[in-house]
Amino acid sequence: MGRVLQYLTERLRRGPLHMTLIDPDKRGGQMAAKVASAAVALGSDAIMLGGSTGISQEKMGETARAVKSAVSVPTIIFPEGPASITAAADAIYFMSLLNSRSVDHVIRMQAHSALEIQRIGLEPVSLGYIIVAPGMRVGEVGQADPVPRENVALAQSYALAAEFLGMQLVYLEAGSGAPAPVPVEMVRGVRRVLRIPLIVGGGIRSGPEAKALLAAGAQILVTGTVTEQEGIGPAFEGILSEVRHARGE
Repeated sequence: MGRVLQYLTERLRRGPLHMTLIDPDKRGGQMAAKVASAAVALGSDAIMLGGSTGISQEKMGETARAVKSAVSVPTIIFPEGPASITAAADAIYFMSLLNSRSVDHVIRMQAHSALEIQRIGLEPVSLGYIIVAPGMRVGEVGQADPVPRENVALAQSYALAAEFLGMQLVYLEAGSGAPAPVPVEMVRGVRRVLRIPLIVGGGIRSGPEAKALLAAGAQILVTGTVTEQEGIGPAFEGILSEVRHARGE
């Protein structure tokens, strides 16, 4: 087990986690480092770097180095494609977009990146990525057939397929900027059948939303848009407060 996955596994034994997603195209370099530092001070457990399409390797590397110099928690690449790879980060989600219509997003881009990831010594963390309606921009770019919000059984099936294929994490994604998070009923249903950790992201903008998702069984919450729109403000603090409360802090 790699160092980052071991870190996440050990912390999950204490309760749910939070990760802050920073887009290097919108907040790169020292601005990203400032956001990361403030987020970690409030209890965020890791920093994810990604979000936009077409992020250059140079910008990803610059941002990863700046963030790593500012915080001690893991810096994890949330890749858009092979250009997202940099040795400056601690790990990369080696993720398959399971409900994409394109084999490129399911396996081909991963195959094209695998040797480079091994060569530079970047830790791969395998992840089954599932787009839930509305899916937003990531659903369009990933050519996904989003899981309908009422179809809990389909979400369960994709999540179990990820587990049975040996993936280490499952991520339910409503899409950056989604008007609402993944439905609580879907999170509860997926958690009921899954034995590997469940990440939930997209559309989480408040403490009450975070509380409901955590109560339903989300083990890792990811927020990005809320910090882009409001910075490290009351909404973000409310989300982190609910995560800390759920793990007894």
